[in-house]
Amino acid sequence: MTPISGLIKELQNFDWNNLSDLDSIGVWPGVVKFVITLVVFVLCLGLGFWFDIRNLQSALERWAAEETTLRVEYEQKAVMAANLEAYKAQTIEMEEAFSELLRQLPSQTEVPDLVDEITETGLGASLAFSRIELDPEVALEFYIEQPIQVEVLGNYHDFGTFVSGVASLARIVTLHDFSIVAAASRTLLTMTITAKTYRYRSEEEEEVPNAPAPAP
Repeated sequence: MTPISGLIKELQNFDWNNLSDLDSIGVWPGVVKFVITLVVFVLCLGLGFWFDIRNLQSALERWAAEETTLRVEYEQKAVMAANLEAYKAQTIEMEEAFSELLRQLPSQTEVPDLVDEITETGLGASLAFSRIELDPEVALEFYIEQPIQVEVLGNYHDFGTFVSGVASLARIVTLHDFSIVAAASRTLLTMTITAKTYRYRSEEEEEVPNAPAPAP
């Protein structure tokens, strides 16, 4: 009989019901003790994996995800660092463009001149003015809006010339809320339109929120 056969025979002859009788553990065959020890060892390994190694694996996955995120951030910052001079040049260009826009915003004292320019543009387009007047200024977060109500008589072609001329003024003027109806004479049309120009709020105006803007 081979040793392996003997071990198998011992396992077969062992009364496994005796496992509950721990007082007789000293007389158990060695092979039974080995098998039980092996089972306990494997069970401990399984529990260790479930409660410890699994947690470590989850932590490792989190660290791997964090590493990926940090790597992407590093690559982005590396690209920004490599193009830092280009960004600085672009910032200077934007500041210059912003300053140019500021120069196009009329000051309070220039609004009457702007009204004169709008009037001259309308007359040059062969329009007759029924009304042109300033509405109260509207204070917004970073600038003050000055609406100008305009009502003129003419035809569609003249209206197009006028709108194009206003858009070409040196100062920033936007046109809103226009309507065109037949005039009382029925030979001309009446166009009403709101022209808006803008200026930056002064430091004094910014220090007093919602304060009414001074009249131009």
